[in-house]
Amino acid sequence: MTGSIELPLMRRAVVHADRIEVVTDAPVPSPRTDEVLVRSVVVGVCGSDTHAAHGRHPFIPIPYHPGHEVVGVVEQVGPGVTAVEVGQRITVEPDLPCWTCKMCTTGRQNLCENLQFFGCGWEQGGMADLFTVPADRLHVLPDDLDDITAALVEPLSTPVHAVRLAGEAFGSGLDGVRGRTAVVLGAGTIGLLVLAVLKAHGVGTVVVTDVQAAKRDKAISLGADAVVDAVAADVADQVRAALGQSADLVVDCVAIEPTVRLSIGLASKGGTVVVVGVPAADVTIPLAIVQDHQIRIQGSATYLPEDYEESIRLLQTGAVRASDIVTATLPLEHVSEAFDLSASGEHIKVLVSIGAPSVPTA
Repeated sequence: MTGSIELPLMRRAVVHADRIEVVTDAPVPSPRTDEVLVRSVVVGVCGSDTHAAHGRHPFIPIPYHPGHEVVGVVEQVGPGVTAVEVGQRITVEPDLPCWTCKMCTTGRQNLCENLQFFGCGWEQGGMADLFTVPADRLHVLPDDLDDITAALVEPLSTPVHAVRLAGEAFGSGLDGVRGRTAVVLGAGTIGLLVLAVLKAHGVGTVVVTDVQAAKRDKAISLGADAVVDAVAADVADQVRAALGQSADLVVDCVAIEPTVRLSIGLASKGGTVVVVGVPAADVTIPLAIVQDHQIRIQGSATYLPEDYEESIRLLQTGAVRASDIVTATLPLEHVSEAFDLSASGEHIKVLVSIGAPSVPTA
C-alpha cells in the first residue's frame, strides 16, 4: 500500500458574500509555461474589492480571491520565461488579455474583448502566500522604490491613464492638461491620486469635492486650489466660482447619477468628463445638454504598460508619497478588518502585509 503524497499548502484570502476569511490549506500553485511563481509581500485593498465584497461591483462575482494591487518577489520561473529572474521584486499589471482580439492587436489590451483580471474574479489573487501569473504581466521594480511605495504603482496607474485620456482631448496626452481648469469629484484614493497626476503635469486650477471634511483637507494639503463640500446645495456654483469659469476637465471618481450630472454641468460648454469610478448602476444623463454643449464623456478603463512606467516615475520623483496615501497596514490574518477599514471612509489606502515589506526611509 502506497502512502499519500502531501502537497505543499499555503494561506489565501477568500471573499464570500457574508465573510472574508483566510484559508490555510490552499494548494501552492506551480508555474506553467510562460508563468512565474511569486511570493506576495504586500497587497492593497482597492475600492473595487470593497464594492465586490458588498455585492456592488458589476464585474466581480462572489466568492473571489482578492489582491490585484500586489508587490512580491519572483520565487520560481516556468518554462520559457526569460524576462524576469528568481529573486527580483515585481508588481503585477493584473489585466489578463487574450492578445488575439482586435483590441489586443491594436495596442488596447486593457479593452480586450476576452479580458480576465487577476485578483478580480480570476482563479487566483495576490492576497495569498504565493500565486502564479503570466510573466508578461510583471513589472520589475527599481531598487529605489520600497515595497510600501511600490504598492501604489497599480492604483496610481489608473489615474495616470485617465489623465492621459483627458489630455488627448486637448491634443497631447498627459501634457494636454497643462494650464487647464479641472475638477475632481471624490477625494478617496483614486481622486487624490488623480489630483497628484494633474498637479505633476501642470494643471492650471483644480478644485476637489468630497462629502468628508477630512478628505477635503487632505486634498488641500496635496495641492488642490480649492475644495467644496459635495453635498452643498450650491456645489456647482461654488466650484465654478473657485475655477472662475467652466471646467475644461471633470474627473468623476464616484460615478453615481448626481456626480455624473454635476460633471456635465461643470464641463458645460465644450468640456470633457472622464468617468473613472466604477458605477454600481445605470444613470440617466441630460443628453440634450451633452449634445448641444458639445461635451465629451470619456470612460477610462484600467491602464496600459506606459501608464505603469509613468506611475513608477511619479513615485520615484516624490510627486506621490506613500506617507500621504497609505494610512493603515494590517497582516493577512486581519484581512477582514483591512476591508472594513478600507470601506469605512476614514482611510485612504489600506494595505495587507503578507511578508515583511520594506518601508519608506524618509
